[in-house]
Amino acid sequence: MSGRERMSLSDTGRIDARKVSVRLGRGDTAFEAVKDLTLSVEPGEFVCLIGPSGCGKSTLLGALAGHIGVAGGELNVDGEPVQGPHPERGIVFQHHTLFPWKSILSNVTFGPKMRGVKRNLRKEQAEGILNLVGLQDFLHRYPKQLSGGMQQRVEIARVLVNKPRLLLMDEPFGALDALTRMNMQELLLDIWSKVRTTIVFVTHDIDEALFLADRVLVMSQRPGRIIEELKVPFARPRSAEVSITPEFGELKRRCLSLLHTRNESNALPRLEPLGIQNVG
Repeated sequence: MSGRERMSLSDTGRIDARKVSVRLGRGDTAFEAVKDLTLSVEPGEFVCLIGPSGCGKSTLLGALAGHIGVAGGELNVDGEPVQGPHPERGIVFQHHTLFPWKSILSNVTFGPKMRGVKRNLRKEQAEGILNLVGLQDFLHRYPKQLSGGMQQRVEIARVLVNKPRLLLMDEPFGALDALTRMNMQELLLDIWSKVRTTIVFVTHDIDEALFLADRVLVMSQRPGRIIEELKVPFARPRSAEVSITPEFGELKRRCLSLLHTRNESNALPRLEPLGIQNVG
C-alpha cells in the first residue's frame, strides 16, 4: 500500500454532524426519524450506535451513505457536505447484496470496474482484499456455495476494495449464529487494525458494541438524537475475555440503564459519571 493510500485510510473519514434532522415519508405520513442530532467522529475511529428499535440508527447510516437526504442541519465528511452516494462511503447491511450469478472475485471487482479501473489492476486489488478477509481460496465460488459468515466477508471485501473513507455497517452480523458472529467480530477488528478506515457500526447488541468500539453512542427514542457518549477503555487488540471483566459489566449496566430510561419531557437522562480506568 502506497503512502498516499495509507494517508487516505488513516487521515480521512472525519464526520461532523450538527443539528441534523431527517424526515421520512411524504405528506401526511411523513415523520421525523432524526432530530437535532449532533456528533463528531475522528478519522480512523470505530464508533458503535445503539438505541431502541426505530430510533433512527439505520436512517442516520443512510444519510451518511448519501442514500437519504437531510431535512435540516449540516452533515459533513472531511469538511464537505454529503450530497449523494459515493464509493468512498461504503455500507454493509445485515443481509448480503452480492450478485448471485457472479463469482466471488467478480463480485469484488465489480465496483472498481464501474469506476474504470483496468482489468489487471482491479483483479489484483480484489485478490488482495479477499486475502485480507481470508477468502483467497474461494475466488471462483459463487455466493450460494458459501456460508453466511463467508458471504458477509465477501460483502465487506466488496466495500473495502473501493478504499472507503467510511465503512458504514448496519447490523452486519445480526443474522449469524453466536459462534460465527464472535468470529466475525474478531475478524473485523483485525481488518480494521490494518486498513484503519473510519467505521460507524449499528447494533442492538450491547456486548458487540462494547467489544468492538472506541466509543458507543446511545440514541434516544424517535426522533433519534445522541443522548450519551460512552468511551470504551479496553486496550487493543481485544479478546473475548474482556467481556467477563467487572469494567465491561459496569459499562453494560450503564448502557442498559440509558436504553431503559423513559422521560416524557424528552430531557437527557442524568447519570453519575463512570469511574473506569484503562484496562490493558
